[in-house]
This record gives sequence, structure tokens and C-alpha cells, in this order.
Amino acid sequence: MRPFGYLRAGSVDEAVRAAAGQPGAQFLAGGTNLVDLMKLGVESPRTLIDVGRLPLDRIEELPDGGLRIGAMVRGADLAAAPAVRDRYPVLSQALLAGASGQLRNVATTGGNLLQRTRCGYFQDTAKPCNKREPGSGCPAREGTHRDLAVLGHSAHCVATQPSDMAVALAALDATVRLHGPEGERTVPAADFHRLPGDTPERDTEIRLGELLTAVDLPPPRPGARSRYRKARDRASFAFALASVAAVLTVRDGLVEYAALAFGGLAHRPWRARAAEAVLHGAPATEATFARAADAELAAAAPLRDNGFKVPLAHALAVGVLADLAGLAAHG
Repeated sequence: MRPFGYLRAGSVDEAVRAAAGQPGAQFLAGGTNLVDLMKLGVESPRTLIDVGRLPLDRIEELPDGGLRIGAMVRGADLAAAPAVRDRYPVLSQALLAGASGQLRNVATTGGNLLQRTRCGYFQDTAKPCNKREPGSGCPAREGTHRDLAVLGHSAHCVATQPSDMAVALAALDATVRLHGPEGERTVPAADFHRLPGDTPERDTEIRLGELLTAVDLPPPRPGARSRYRKARDRASFAFALASVAAVLTVRDGLVEYAALAFGGLAHRPWRARAAEAVLHGAPATEATFARAADAELAAAAPLRDNGFKVPLAHALAVGVLADLAGLAAHG
């Protein structure tokens, strides 16, 4: 057992001040990921700053018709919220596709976004891992990598980001709100997570001492439909081999608006900008959807054992888009 300090923060400002003043401090909310990593020896915080009781557990209407989701809102509550189910079904579906009911009752919105990869090399302190110990190597590239990245990986890391919710937020053009020693700032959800590059130890754009306080959803687009679909090895409590979050508006047989994001393929939720460019203004047909998926997945660089993810993601994307467009072959 490694000793650590504990502080229960009474306010956001107190939490941020404490984090800034105590090197090695980490924030604790639901703890469903951090505590597990502490048990494995992957994380060894000097101090835990408990933010779980801060008044950040509300879902609020915004003046523009969007929603603000507090960082302490539990996954189960967010998935069940009528405003989310009715106006952002892709988000509710993504939450229900993740973890188990028990975990959703405890895990928070902020913690979901900040969860770390489930790569086996990262979680095993007996093995090298550039994400855990920069410069030690990435044995996954030649070792066990079936579940790992096919897009945006580097020589230093092929890990994937495990959050289902983050994929939906990327497709919804959500915004992450952060509060730090220098004040408040926002980051687009699609840019919040990083690609590994030469610094795989950095998962997100969050800065030292910053606390994630909320996620803002823009107002729903008129006439848009959305959906999340996930392929996994078993029916529940399994991370995505590949997943797709899509928002689609079709008018007079043409794609008026499309947003597409993949999960399970990269170090971050992969916003499919190349696919969206193909879709915009094109006929809402399976042929168009296939061309869009081809355009995005052309950049894939699968490793020895995970090439199956490319056709899997392609099929998921085409199927979800066809369903949203109301094509008969997909119900």
C-alpha cells in the first residue's frame, strides 16, 4: 500500500488551488478508473482531491437551446435524462453501450472523458509502455494489438481511447469546460483528446491543475437524426472494437448535414472530416455512404492482427448512415 494524502474540496476554486499547490495531486470523482489504476500500481498520486461532492451534478438548459452537463453527473442519470434521450439520442445510446449498470450509477461525466486506455501493456507495470513510462518502448506494436489503433497511431503508441460517450460528444460538436489556475477556458470535444505522436503520456489537452467542470451541447439541428452503434466481443461490459456515432440531416434526398465519429480505432475519438466532406450535398444513398467511409478509412494503417477493424468500421458507418436516412434495406 502506497500512502497518499486526501482532501475533500469544498469548491471548484479550492480544488484547483489544491491541485496547483501539490505536485502529484489528482482529482477523484467516481473513482471507477483511477482507483483501479492505483491498485495496479499504474497511478500513484501523492494526494487525492475529492471533487465528487461539488455542485457540478446538474443538467441545465442553456439560453441557445443547448444543454450543460455538469462534470459530476452520473452516467446512468445522463443516459436517462429526458432532454438527452429526446434531443441527443446518440449520447444516450453511447452511454448505455458502455460499462455496466452498476458502473454507470457511479461513474461521472468528467471521469468518463478522462479514463485511460485499457491497453494491456499500459496496465501491466512489469512491461514497458511509453504511455506509462516515456521512452521505455511500445511492445504492443509487435505484440498483442488486436484491440488497438488503426488510425493516427505512432511509433511510440498504438493505444485506443476507450470512452463511448466521448465518441458521441465528438459527433455532436460538444464543448468541454475547464477551470484552472489561470481561469476558465473551453476546448471542442473533438479536439480534447490527443493523438500520441511523440508524447503518448499526454491523453488530453487538459493542463496541470485544471478541473473539468462541464460539457456543453449545442442546440439540436432541426430535422437531424442521430445514432450510436458499437461492435464488441460480447454483448455487455466490453470496450469497442469499433464504434460509430452519427448525426444526419437529409432533405429532398440529399445530405444537408452530416457529422461522423469513430471509436475504438484511435488514441482519441476520430472525427471523420474526410467522410463528412464526401457526404455534404450528396445523394443519401448507400453508395454515397460507402464512398464516404472509404475516404475516411483510406488513412488506416492496421498492424499485423487488427486489420479486421477497417472493414468492420466501414460496415458500421454505412449501416448507421443508411438507417438514419431511412433506407429500406436497413429498416
